[in-house]
Amino acid sequence: MTFKERLQELFSPIDMTQGSPVRQIMLFTIPMLIGNMAQQLYNTADSIIVGRFVGDNALAAVGSAGPILNLLIVLFVGISVGAGIVTAQYFGARDRENLARAVGSCILATGIASVILMIVGPLAARPMLRLLNTPDTIIDWCTEYLVILFLGAAGSGYYNILSGVLRGLGDSFAALMYLLVATVLNIGLDYLFVAKFGMAVAGVALATIIAQCVSAVLCLRRLTRMKDIFELRREHLKPDPENLLRLIRLGLPSGLTQAIFSMSMIVVQSLTNSFGEMFIAANVIVMRVDGFVMMPAFSFGTAMTTYSGQNVGAQRPDRVEQGARQGTLCAMGVSAVLTVLILVFGRGIMGIFTETEELIEMSYHMMSIIAVGYIATEITQCLSGIMRGAGDTMTPMWISLLSSVVIRVPAAYLLVALTKTPENPQGNCAMLFVSLLLSWCIGALMTLIAYRRGKWKTLVTGNQNEKEVS
Repeated sequence: MTFKERLQELFSPIDMTQGSPVRQIMLFTIPMLIGNMAQQLYNTADSIIVGRFVGDNALAAVGSAGPILNLLIVLFVGISVGAGIVTAQYFGARDRENLARAVGSCILATGIASVILMIVGPLAARPMLRLLNTPDTIIDWCTEYLVILFLGAAGSGYYNILSGVLRGLGDSFAALMYLLVATVLNIGLDYLFVAKFGMAVAGVALATIIAQCVSAVLCLRRLTRMKDIFELRREHLKPDPENLLRLIRLGLPSGLTQAIFSMSMIVVQSLTNSFGEMFIAANVIVMRVDGFVMMPAFSFGTAMTTYSGQNVGAQRPDRVEQGARQGTLCAMGVSAVLTVLILVFGRGIMGIFTETEELIEMSYHMMSIIAVGYIATEITQCLSGIMRGAGDTMTPMWISLLSSVVIRVPAAYLLVALTKTPENPQGNCAMLFVSLLLSWCIGALMTLIAYRRGKWKTLVTGNQNEKEVS
């Protein structure tokens, strides 16, 4: 195969109903993994630049805003997951008209969700920060950062939804290219607004929304030119109750999962804030590095959702289990390598964010606690992706509820309480990360059991029988 042919293969939507399952999964995953890494640079670049040019308190402010931001964007998360599943299944079934209607419904639903978030977000930002006992030294920066991001929610929403549609069509490479352009723009604007114009956290927030708007426009442009797969016309942008209800039915469990997870993070953030600005800043550094290490899990998980959805739509249930085994093993291998790299080069990585030696050591210690848990998250994400793609979005939601709320939150408070001493009345802050590791491992075990015994196989068989009868 010539270089031109290989390039065309990467740019073309991937039909995952044919060929080697592991090859198709990897072809889909690699561009998306690079793209997810680039997307993670949005928040990481924010943290590095404010940490270096403004200070550790600004770094803490950007991180403290994260759980609230995540909670209020769950509408987009739900629409995005539903969009990926619906488009993957219509693409697998070669149903051009319903595919176009589904994409139009996604665009309409995103617009509604954006308006809601742009109104509610700025009003809720400061009260929620107060509720979390955010230190007075950083609360103004946190509020300013959140308000700007919420006012620019449409760009973020449309990028996430439209890139989800592209991935559902198997076109992860186009989403990658557009995201790389936006990432470079974001980093350049971060430096310009913060280092040159002195805009502090407001500068990084403004840079982020400008870059996201650019990536959203590029994704929309790509979709309107995919006429060989479907043709998006003006009438498809009208309300379509059937597709909107299907988006909600498939996406709501994932949106609720994200909301539950974000609520648990907010509860834990309140405990995090009680340990002061230094630990808040360390937590921000760990979570930024964690975002990169988690990318293979999220990328493989999304690939598995698309793979499962396309093969269910094409009535190929035999390929689903084969791909699940191969994809999960590949994902676990990638995480094992990343875990070793974290343990070997961790201190150097932490030093990118700050020059404060105490902060570097604290961050590395916390990161080393959770490092081995990344292999467990690969199992959770991959097998959950298979179940979602088959239409079983409820089981992963319940597992996430149990692991991130019922287990993680009480464990965090209990372990901190058990480590309180007269010399250390607040307890051991490292227990927050021990509780996180515990929840990841239990979540992986529950997902494995659900995959082997769950209802997703029944849904696949039911879809096949229904199409045979029709």
